[in-house]
Amino acid sequence: MKKLLVKIAMALALILAAPVIGLAADLIDINTATKAQLSTLKGVGDARAEAIVKGRPYKGKDDLLAKGIVPENVYKDIKELIVAKQK
Repeated sequence: MKKLLVKIAMALALILAAPVIGLAADLIDINTATKAQLSTLKGVGDARAEAIVKGRPYKGKDDLLAKGIVPENVYKDIKELIVAKQK
């Protein structure tokens, strides 16, 4: 019975961790993403995507706010979906 409970606990842990693991792989890198990829983000259309590309490189994703590329309300919507990787 104890072994069964351990197996169930491990399976449950994997199921709960799967979305978190998948989320990290789906982050959009604002330093390398195409305009088309950036345009998939809520509040980011063609003009804003172009501004993000022109504003590169970014040291951190909050540079989008510091450089005035996106307004705070848009940043709040996309901050969990983006990353600014360094080379």
